[in-house]
Amino acid sequence: MTILIDNKSGAPIYDQIYSQIKAQIISGALSKDDPLPSIRNLAKDLRISVVTTKRAYDELEREGFIYTVPGKGCFVAPKNIELLRETQLRQIEEHIEEIIKLAAGCNLSKEELLEMFRINLEESI
Repeated sequence: MTILIDNKSGAPIYDQIYSQIKAQIISGALSKDDPLPSIRNLAKDLRISVVTTKRAYDELEREGFIYTVPGKGCFVAPKNIELLRETQLRQIEEHIEEIIKLAAGCNLSKEELLEMFRINLEESI
């Protein structure tokens, strides 16, 4: 498992850890029941606070991406397809909202925006 911290990104460190582990779980790079590094070891490797690492792990567990076995550590939870789908739908909606704001900023009409979307969709299929 690889985690890279970007001090220039502006995103909180716990969020960078959370996002990268979550992305690796969703992509399949981390599989069901794979062990995660201990909170202390990950903090040591990344040269960050244990509290920061714990916060990222707590968020992942709260959202159902990992589970904790007392005395054993944290592991990747079985994929809940509906949970993953809902997470991705939420991300799509956020991107759409940003697109709408950008389109409004340059007076793009609904038809022009839909045409841009159609063209991009056709090119990617």
